[in-house]
Amino acid sequence: MMVKELKNIEKVDILSFQQDLISWFKEEQRDLPWRKDQDPYKVWVSEIMLQQTRVDTVIPYFNRFIEWFPTIDVLAKADEEKVLKAWEGLGYYSRVRNLHSAVKEVQEKYDSKVPDNPKDISSLKGVGPYTAGAILSIAYGVPEPAVDGNVMRVLSRILSIWDDIAKPSSRKIFESAVRELISHDEPSAFNQALMELGALICTPTSPSCLLCPVRDHCQAFHEGTASELPVKTKKNKQKQVQLAAVILTNEEGKILIHKRPENGLLANLWEFPNVEILHPFVIERGNITALFQEAFDLNIKLDKGIGQIEHIFSHLVWNINVFKGTIHYDIHLNYDWKFVTPAEMEQYAFPVSAHKMFKLYNDFNEK
Repeated sequence: MMVKELKNIEKVDILSFQQDLISWFKEEQRDLPWRKDQDPYKVWVSEIMLQQTRVDTVIPYFNRFIEWFPTIDVLAKADEEKVLKAWEGLGYYSRVRNLHSAVKEVQEKYDSKVPDNPKDISSLKGVGPYTAGAILSIAYGVPEPAVDGNVMRVLSRILSIWDDIAKPSSRKIFESAVRELISHDEPSAFNQALMELGALICTPTSPSCLLCPVRDHCQAFHEGTASELPVKTKKNKQKQVQLAAVILTNEEGKILIHKRPENGLLANLWEFPNVEILHPFVIERGNITALFQEAFDLNIKLDKGIGQIEHIFSHLVWNINVFKGTIHYDIHLNYDWKFVTPAEMEQYAFPVSAHKMFKLYNDFNEK
């Protein structure tokens, strides 16, 4: 995308825009733990956590993660089970698996120093254009664009850009715009200010235009089109998946847990055995027992249904019928199966859906 196609940039007094934006940021920025220094590793961790996740949710996770893994070397040497446990509840677990893999490469290939140039940092697993730009600009002061949803929303209004931000090709337009607008003296403050403006003022609905520090530069404000921008097509409807899960205990009262495959959704996390229900009539106890026999070679006795939970992903929704039951022999356990006490479960990383199930189980037993 050639910069000359961004004809609306010619209407912006770039130096004045930079000054107004950066001055506002320095006065109004939120006190966030990853802003206390410009350590590239901490910036990297925070940016990975902030993908698809709200700032308020990330703060306690970030603090714990840095407490457990204060440096690249510590994280690189850490056991994957502990890394997943630190991430437990944040979701999108491929983010932390990629981060763990990438820091090992940084330790081995770059002597534990996060690369400070676009080519090397972009080669790391899980580091896309946005993350690379954020680390380079915030930690190293390199004037690289860091274009996320907040930035696209802000610039679509400032520059009256009507391209669909849901299309991957549109990102190049906004990256070109940032390259034109970014302060080469303070790229860190500039990029963070754009993100902060989108989070606090230039929000998706009902933007606070009268409080905006750059409204004088905003074409959508002057044209009255702020509520129409950005253009964003809706995602496809989420797929609905029906599951049955069972919390099984043996004669000792230990609970059977199962490790998910190392690839795919929720990879390498632990869970309670579950099967997909393709036909509604299968929710009869006998049929469910047969499914677990077929899927896992588990000869189980179902006790009672203890409730239902819903767990929502970006692309699908799990509707889970939860049962309790018993297993009267020690199955041949391998790496993917364990009997654990409730206390021992704290050592393993489970998805949020499993925590919801275990709460149902405890609440049912307390009745």
